[in-house]
Amino acid sequence: MASDSFYINRRNFLKSSTAVLALSTFGAYGLDLVYSQKKWRVGLIGCGWYGTSDLFKLIQVANVEVVSLCDVDRNHLETAANLVAQRQQSGKKPRLYHDYRKMLSEKDLDIVLIGSPDHWHALQAIEAMESGAHLYLQKPISLDVLEGESILATARKLGKKVQIGTQRRSTPHLIEGKKNIIDAGLLGKISHVEMCCYYHMRWNANPPVQEIPDHLDYDFWSGPAPLLPYVGEPHRRWRAFMEYGNGIVGDMCVHMLDAVRWMLDLGWPKKISSTGGIYVQKDSIANISDTQNAVFEFEELNCIWQHRSWGTPPDPEYPWAFFIYGEKGTFKGSVHQYEFIPVGDGETIKKEVVYEREKYPEDLKEKDIELHTAPATRGHMLDLIASIEQDTLPVADVEQGHISTASCIMANLAMDLKRPLVYNPQQRIIVDDVEATSLLKRNYRGPWKHPSDIYL
Repeated sequence: MASDSFYINRRNFLKSSTAVLALSTFGAYGLDLVYSQKKWRVGLIGCGWYGTSDLFKLIQVANVEVVSLCDVDRNHLETAANLVAQRQQSGKKPRLYHDYRKMLSEKDLDIVLIGSPDHWHALQAIEAMESGAHLYLQKPISLDVLEGESILATARKLGKKVQIGTQRRSTPHLIEGKKNIIDAGLLGKISHVEMCCYYHMRWNANPPVQEIPDHLDYDFWSGPAPLLPYVGEPHRRWRAFMEYGNGIVGDMCVHMLDAVRWMLDLGWPKKISSTGGIYVQKDSIANISDTQNAVFEFEELNCIWQHRSWGTPPDPEYPWAFFIYGEKGTFKGSVHQYEFIPVGDGETIKKEVVYEREKYPEDLKEKDIELHTAPATRGHMLDLIASIEQDTLPVADVEQGHISTASCIMANLAMDLKRPLVYNPQQRIIVDDVEATSLLKRNYRGPWKHPSDIYL
């Protein structure tokens, strides 16, 4: 049996920000939720860094048995299996699968976590729901807009709960800021938002084509996406390629746009425009933009995004952040802190991120963990389970994840087409733009079939 230090106990839990979140969100039910005797049967598709990190957070806050793991990289799979056996209460090693379809065909999972690259999300999410499971699906939920529509349609048809990994909605200090600053009206009328990412996160390399290692099924890894030449562990650098992901906008803007939409109760943008390209880092094999602006237009409110994977941020304390401007002040928000700066002589209010190192010491042993996001992910997992038990929508429901994801995808399309786009979600078209509408659905590599051909 795994050591007690690797799963939650009452004393530590009651001291944690996750407990505060559970109690404030669910009341007395929050403790019932954590100490429920129901054991959830769980599977994970995509056993790399973030997939396993998400799984570990679920193990910490819920009574789960990790039954199945799936990955096309044998090294990832075996490493994750050994770690799960150490961490879960039963001490058992999960069943291991190379093909997610085989794992799902067992139809014995209550919850499936999907941590695979973006180009796999739609097919795996839909088949997981059809197998009977609820989902924790990493963002962005899809690689094209109609994939997202297909996931949403399937979730609603089957009545499945889908929590998207836009965990700013479960970030303790941002929940507090939304309640005490935004909802309390301290900003007054809000008419402008800026969002940004200035991390040097774009892969800047131009390696030669290499031999595919024996531990990786590269053809299956590529799946419905184009089979690009193997240049050495692209499954670790996949965000550098638009064939597999949605660039920095899809990776980083989706978080900040979703946070702003949540804080301000915004739906679909009325219009989306974007400019940018590869302006500086021209020697890399990466084909995502290194510089990009996007404007998401709402009623009397523009949300403006900017990223640069070079240079320095204008505000070093907020290199990846959002800035909400009201007539009475400014609200700065990031994964590390928030700050309210009132107009005039009022006092600035600042709150820092919550860490839980002492409450969850196993976090410190987790390779490459983002300690500042761990409490948010734990809260996100609890919220998913509560939504299943109470038959409510999770805080980052699939529809909200779809709106944020599709908006970012359309920003990339607007940049490529060099014109603004207006999306009609009822008709699933770009208004008065046949060419742009055709790009809402990407071509799949055979024998894989696009889900919109079946589910829309």
